[in-house]
Amino acid sequence: MNGSSTVFDNLEIRAKTAPSDPSLDRISIRDYIKEVEIGAFQVERDLTQRVKFNVVVEVAASSSSSSDDVDDILSYDMIIEAIDDQLNFERLNLLETLAERVSDQILSHNQAIRVFTRIEKLDRIPGSLGVEIVRDRKNSIEEKAIENSYSEPLVVYISNEIIQSNELKRWLDAIVKNDKPTILCVEALEFKDQVSIELNTLHRIELLSIEQSAWRLAGMDSRCVVVDTRTELDWSLKNNELSVWAPSKMILDSVNKPSLNSGPLDLAIWLAGELSVDSIYCIGSGPDHPNIEVIPSPNVFR
Repeated sequence: MNGSSTVFDNLEIRAKTAPSDPSLDRISIRDYIKEVEIGAFQVERDLTQRVKFNVVVEVAASSSSSSDDVDDILSYDMIIEAIDDQLNFERLNLLETLAERVSDQILSHNQAIRVFTRIEKLDRIPGSLGVEIVRDRKNSIEEKAIENSYSEPLVVYISNEIIQSNELKRWLDAIVKNDKPTILCVEALEFKDQVSIELNTLHRIELLSIEQSAWRLAGMDSRCVVVDTRTELDWSLKNNELSVWAPSKMILDSVNKPSLNSGPLDLAIWLAGELSVDSIYCIGSGPDHPNIEVIPSPNVFR
């Protein structure tokens, strides 16, 4: 049976026809369907669609056949867990990205040697559309983990009052000298509501206004680097850059979005939670909040 004749076959058949070590065992899940929000098109936002998963994992032989002990095997639940974890992590545009992340998480288990992952959307066309990838341990999961590692960052909220003052450079100097990866969160540029605007639309406008403020800050000081995706943010933190958060993409793509009426400081608190940071620093006036430490002077960062 040649490769072209098995392209649309059951994934277990694909796995069997692919060259592999005959000593490897295979475990699989078939036709696992989830309702998720995914897709790059605007019509795919704010609604769910059915997505079907088929996964085959080639695993190193274990002693489970003789011991009959579930702890000796790589569990089928691990595959389900990898899918659910990645669906709950953030909203994605591409099936390709989801397939990569599911495969990476599966391959992080010591017994997993190679994984075949097929993901299909069931509601976009009369049939289905999807992607299939094959990944193995040569993808170097360990290297990816090292690349994404960094110490816990500082999340610092800067008010417009400080950004527009002569003290801005002194504050930024102090933050940089602190020598910790830092994310700056900013207020929105002020704008006047001339008409009544639907809440979801107003939310988008305010996010864009925060991004304008982020770019303005970056234009005022070249040390400030605007980041708008989790990947860019992780890279910036790993390289100890002074990041300025442009929130639209991360918030709109999040599975656990903040409420539509969240203000800029609420969004900064939300970001800290996403990064597992317990509290944030607030430069300028701030509310009485258990997770916010208002900083009166740049000397605090030294």
